[in-house]
Amino acid sequence: MSGIYIHIPFCKQACHYCDFHFSTSLKKRDEMVNALGKEIQLRKDEFKNTTVETIYFGGGTPSLLTIKELQFLIATIYQNYTVISNPEITLEANPDDLSIKQIQNLSTSPINRLSIGIQSFFEADLKLMNRAHNADEAKVCLDQATQYFENISVDLIYGIPGLSNERWKENIELALSYNIPHISSYALTVEPKTALASFIKKGLISDVDDDLAHEQFHILKETLETSGFVHYELSNFGKEGYFSKNNSAYWQGKSYIGIGPSAHSFNGKERGWNVRNNSKYIKAIQNEILPIETEFLTITDQYNEYIMTGLRTIWGVSFHKVENEFGTVFKDYLIEQSEVFIHQHLLYIDDEHLRVTKKGQFLCDGIASDLFKINL
Repeated sequence: MSGIYIHIPFCKQACHYCDFHFSTSLKKRDEMVNALGKEIQLRKDEFKNTTVETIYFGGGTPSLLTIKELQFLIATIYQNYTVISNPEITLEANPDDLSIKQIQNLSTSPINRLSIGIQSFFEADLKLMNRAHNADEAKVCLDQATQYFENISVDLIYGIPGLSNERWKENIELALSYNIPHISSYALTVEPKTALASFIKKGLISDVDDDLAHEQFHILKETLETSGFVHYELSNFGKEGYFSKNNSAYWQGKSYIGIGPSAHSFNGKERGWNVRNNSKYIKAIQNEILPIETEFLTITDQYNEYIMTGLRTIWGVSFHKVENEFGTVFKDYLIEQSEVFIHQHLLYIDDEHLRVTKKGQFLCDGIASDLFKINL
């Protein structure tokens, strides 16, 4: 089974830390929605031998679209692809877009999962990040959304300059008070060419403290696991039955099509990405040209990708899969490279799977890179 991701490249305003592709101008909104629908049609043959299990609206800010626009895109998928009977259909949304009327309308649409970008329940944090909503809107939104949706995820960010461990605990406890079944949480990262990077360079904002972020990661993990959440991926915690099917498919190497400017696609052997420009994207699609670049993944690329995604999850990296799909040389290399991390109690072997220890989780991506095989 496969998934379809639709990138909505519009936002009300730019968050200081964000380096995703978006525009704060909505002038080309109608043209963009039509182009997204057209790309969905143009790419239907890519999934002619498979079924669609998940549909995910990301961005940008997908909640800026109207119900009519969202339903048009969903209907276009159903018209051109074989969709399972009860697919997971997720909408990323910002609290300021989710009025009670909008929530009610969404609850009667095919969308059955909301991913709400709370980030923090504290005004100081939201202002520092230049979020479009305020703390009160975040709380009201969850009060109302939980009345109409059972499957809700919230995003929280830790490691924010000035965020104490005590206030971080309050953030987590506030999220838990709404009986949310899924939480995605990320350390604030300073991406090049963002406003946040500029402010830090000028000394207007303190730099991110990696040690503090490490502490807050473990506070998050301990608090959520005590509350019945499963830490099933480095940045994701869910109660049983509420793991993100869309994101789990990414980590398990399933195929997906990315629709929209800057969206990425993957079929196991090739990775593709659309042009990162709204005008160029619309023009190409109007001319029935797919504005996509692709790269063929070598066996080494595929192995490295599996190591990166597998180590981030509770499923770990299967030695059996490595040997079957990449060969004995890769399995032997993995065993040899992992020995130092096993000795340092950062990795361990369980049931023929290589997994990250609690101590190693925060360092997971760095460990994975040291397990990569390099083409010489």
